[in-house]
Amino acid sequence: MNAMQVGIAGCGIIGRKRADSLPPGSLNAVADISYKRAENLAKDYPGVAVYTDWKEMLKQRDLDIVIVATTNDWLAPVTLAAVEAGKHVLVEKPAARNFRELEPVIRAAEERGVKVRVGYNLRCHPAFVKTQEILRSGILGPVLYIRGRYGHGGRPGYEKEWRANPAVAGGGELLDQGVHLIDLSRWILGDFSKAEGHIHTYFWQMPVEDNGFLYLETERGQAAWLQVSCTEWKNLFSFEIFCEKGKLQVDGIGGSYGTERLTCYRMLPQMGPPATTIWEYPFADTSWKTEFEEFIHAIATGEPVHPDLAGAYETLKVVARIYGERV
Repeated sequence: MNAMQVGIAGCGIIGRKRADSLPPGSLNAVADISYKRAENLAKDYPGVAVYTDWKEMLKQRDLDIVIVATTNDWLAPVTLAAVEAGKHVLVEKPAARNFRELEPVIRAAEERGVKVRVGYNLRCHPAFVKTQEILRSGILGPVLYIRGRYGHGGRPGYEKEWRANPAVAGGGELLDQGVHLIDLSRWILGDFSKAEGHIHTYFWQMPVEDNGFLYLETERGQAAWLQVSCTEWKNLFSFEIFCEKGKLQVDGIGGSYGTERLTCYRMLPQMGPPATTIWEYPFADTSWKTEFEEFIHAIATGEPVHPDLAGAYETLKVVARIYGERV
């Protein structure tokens, strides 16, 4: 069976990661407003067509899948056009600047019968794959609440990048790293009926927030306490899941965030110090490859994709509530 043919819109850092995670022979075309950037990516994949207009790329009939790795302002428009062209789509998180931009995309995907997966790749990190395995086993009992932190320290000129421009990004740190924590929490607890929080710009001189603090609650009373920050100074990832009979804790996601590690603390009948098991994943990030493989499997089998547009829509509604918008 020949590999499904893929086109990538957006040839920056994420576009490169996506290209490198594809099966050999899959990449067919790339598009970017910068010809140099597109050509730079394509040169490592002989025979790949190069475009400066993504609309022209979508005219290729032999493309089965389009990966959308643009800035936030173009995520929904490119996805919508690709769906209308009958392509399956893997779109980077958060899939749009706000939940309203996703509404026509959801309708079009349903009408065309194509699959759209949203790139919340943290779900595919090995620590979270193992986490879900343990939760499904029931050995720790039901989940009570979650506590998560995710942050980086920026870099010189960060306040001048596109993520600091509300017209392009749609928001600040909450829409950058915050949606990852919201998505993970929704994955484990389900939808939130209550969403409260505080956003503030403490350090970076920019018109979007550099910190977000969230309190989310399900109808069953399960809570998620989350903080995201780009004034963390030393990059940090920590995600704790508190259960009736123990706790799971994911620390680090590789690279500058430190070695990825999952720790399971299982309460003993006499309580006291828990039985502790640690899994470490010191190898290179495989989540991008795993994510694409899962997407291909869903297309081939007709199974649902997760996370999908509906999930991304709910995550963006949480963001809107924290921003004080009417939902």
